[in-house]
Amino acid sequence: MSMVNAFSREDFERLSDGERALIARREKVLGPAYRLFYEKPLHLVRGEGVFLYDAAGEPYLDAYNNVASLGHCHPRVVEAITKQTAILNTHTRYLHEGIVDYAESLTATFPEGLSQAMFTCTGSEANDLAVRIARFVTGGTGIIATELAYHGLTSAVAEFSPSLGESVTLGPHVRTVPAPDSYRHSPEEMMEKFGRDVRAAIADLRRHGIKPAMLIVDTIFSSDGIFAGPRGFLKPAVDAIHEAGGLFVADEVQPGFGRTGEAMWGFERHGISPDMVTLGKPMGNGYPMAGIVLRPEVIAEFGPKARYFNTFGGNPVAAAAGKAVLDTIRIDGLQQNALDVGRYLMDGLKDLADRHPAIGDVRGAGLFIGVEIVSDPATRSPDAALTTRIVNGLRERRVLISASGPRANVLKIRPPLVFSRENADMLVDALGKVMAAASP
Repeated sequence: MSMVNAFSREDFERLSDGERALIARREKVLGPAYRLFYEKPLHLVRGEGVFLYDAAGEPYLDAYNNVASLGHCHPRVVEAITKQTAILNTHTRYLHEGIVDYAESLTATFPEGLSQAMFTCTGSEANDLAVRIARFVTGGTGIIATELAYHGLTSAVAEFSPSLGESVTLGPHVRTVPAPDSYRHSPEEMMEKFGRDVRAAIADLRRHGIKPAMLIVDTIFSSDGIFAGPRGFLKPAVDAIHEAGGLFVADEVQPGFGRTGEAMWGFERHGISPDMVTLGKPMGNGYPMAGIVLRPEVIAEFGPKARYFNTFGGNPVAAAAGKAVLDTIRIDGLQQNALDVGRYLMDGLKDLADRHPAIGDVRGAGLFIGVEIVSDPATRSPDAALTTRIVNGLRERRVLISASGPRANVLKIRPPLVFSRENADMLVDALGKVMAAASP
């Protein structure tokens, strides 16, 4: 399975001499495993707000990166990092108020019961830690994830991250289930089918002598094609894993921190209660930090018997960055902005869909939107080739998005939370022009 929206060597000769030289240098020292976006890769040198700037100084509207979820180089986060770096940066085996202040602020954004935090540096580490805890608590090893999920890159987590491709082997203790597809199933069918599929996966694990440990779900199904609704459809699946003695882990790396607009955390939209919540990318607005928030009873036995230490996880600079992110979301009303601008953007995209039959579906929540591209609206047949042309056509118009889904035919729109209506108009206008030029 090739990466969606990836640069290929077939495009190499179309690049300038300078671009080819930089790619050659990169490949020489970084090796063959790294990937680049777009048929014509971007050489970026600066970011500010919702814009990225290339080596020629040209601005690109960033409608994709949720790492800098407050916008690139947000001054409040930059100031917090700079100030703390000049004072102290050490690990968590010394007392420091910063990590306690941040953990208190973070857990205060969660429903009652999810009240303790453990910090890592990446979302991969967070999910790896969640696996360790789930196996310790349940005595099981079985893991259930969706068919195109991405949860991380460690050896343990790659085994239940099918989106890494067929060359990365899924573990024998892993079962995958189809993501609930709101474009091809009714809300009632989605809820019933996803719950039934999870129960079938549990039964298959048991038939092979494997006790279930956890169900892990990205609550907006980012890699599976972006399925936000209907609200509440995850409950039967969560009930199933709990009845089987396993834990439910909500991977909030992508839908969390107010992105859906309707709630601070994606799982809250479904009225469900995770045992653990894993966090990452937007947590430090670009500063590498991640972690898990969990129920005290989940960690009660694991903690004393398997001490936890992460040299850089939860360091004072990370805590300062994380606190600045939470403060900015609250002070600047960014969750509400995600809701308001997200609805405005969704309306604009639906207007485009009325004029372009290749747009089969527009779906999402807040500032996380999927636009499904099809070759035939009647059969809803995926059109990956047209999707690729659209993504690269937008890049040529200096608007950045990507694609998602099992057939690589869903436009993935995930801008910073500071996205404005003016920015949304720019995106819709550019997409309309690209659609007109790219459609047959």
